[in-house]
Amino acid sequence: MLKNALSQLLGARRTRAGDEEGPGSRVRLSLPPALSASLGCDAVGVPARYGFRLMSHLPRAGCVFADADRWWWIVPSGSDLDLDWPEQASYATGAYVPAGRPRLIHAPDSRTPYTPPIPLFLMVCQVTGHTPSWDPAGRPRAVHAP
Repeated sequence: MLKNALSQLLGARRTRAGDEEGPGSRVRLSLPPALSASLGCDAVGVPARYGFRLMSHLPRAGCVFADADRWWWIVPSGSDLDLDWPEQASYATGAYVPAGRPRLIHAPDSRTPYTPPIPLFLMVCQVTGHTPSWDPAGRPRAVHAP
């Protein structure tokens, strides 16, 4: 029984893009091989209705994936540290996202797959109606605008 549970856990961690197993399954977003992801990869997802607006207002975008429900921006690992992303945003550690057939829709001209997380955070706050604020310790967090 313990062996089966361990196998399921390990199998879930090895899920690759395209390995959909039903509701609740996850896939890892696959970066183009020519891009260097030396900082590791996480992903920030937003509802698809905000995708074009975010893309047109960001000064620079890295790899962006999309499916019918969400657009996912690749950010360096740990981009959730000290940032409280608005609740409409999804943060996916290791770029493991809900299986929904996300496809690469934008690849950057540079050799890095990353969208800078601070401009992305500020834009996500803006389009979702949240105002980023800073607590006394200097930790940014998003609060709902009045």
